[in-house]
Amino acid sequence: MSHDTLPHPVKTGAAPAARPDGRRRRHWTQRPNPLAGLGSFVWLVVVIVPIYAMISASLTPQDQALGHNALKPPSSPTWSNYDTVLHNSFFHLLWNTVLAAAAVVVIVLVLCVPLSYVAVRTRGFWSGAAFRLFLLGVAIPAQAVVVPLYLMITKLNLYDSLLAIILPTAAFAMPVAILVLTGTMRDISEEVYEAMALDGASPTRMLFQLVIPMSKGGISTVVIYAALQAWNGFLFPLIFTQSEGPRVLTLGLFNYMSQFGVNIPALLASVVLSGIPIFAVYLVARRALVGGLMGVGGK
Repeated sequence: MSHDTLPHPVKTGAAPAARPDGRRRRHWTQRPNPLAGLGSFVWLVVVIVPIYAMISASLTPQDQALGHNALKPPSSPTWSNYDTVLHNSFFHLLWNTVLAAAAVVVIVLVLCVPLSYVAVRTRGFWSGAAFRLFLLGVAIPAQAVVVPLYLMITKLNLYDSLLAIILPTAAFAMPVAILVLTGTMRDISEEVYEAMALDGASPTRMLFQLVIPMSKGGISTVVIYAALQAWNGFLFPLIFTQSEGPRVLTLGLFNYMSQFGVNIPALLASVVLSGIPIFAVYLVARRALVGGLMGVGGK
């Protein structure tokens, strides 16, 4: 006696529900987000409007600066303010700033790359404690230790020199640099380390042939961050320098201020010229910067 066998139902994934007009419903990630678009537009306005106002005011003649609406184009634009800036020790200030920024970047990379590598590859109480000690520097503002720093700078006979700007700036950039680099280096697979170890690679060889090439995003982020700290630094140059020799761009803004008034158009023209080099660096390395920041949180 034969029994009819019923076929087993085949399980299939649920198809997207069809709309009455025959089109499939789009996934939620594909839906437009008007709130995000509105927020992006507002943020764009917040960023662009001050830049536009600064450029507009820098092209305004000095005798019209106080009565000029910065949101309107100047009625008689002039380049005389930029000419004043360029002939007022601007290139000397720019050279000092470039030297300070380059030195800070070199010091931070030379110290933080090996330290981050040791913190990632070493398992132990002391390595973890040293890593947390470095991160503690993120919570210490420069204003809180400026007096001890001043005493150290004067005792080392570094006062009124570029080193008085470079060394503290590099020290305060190191905690964030170590945080970024350790986050990037932790993304490197353990199997890659083991493969190089089987080939007889030493820790130093792993650092230069594996870790550094695979951490280019984090290193680029650290380079931009350290350069920005030196480029925009104001507190250390103000307190640790006095003469014109080691003066940098941020202190050069005082050239347009006096007890009788402020040359606002020339001051803003100096700000515009000072921001062009670092903005160009950001445009070149912006992808690496974003990739390095994303690596901080891990995969």
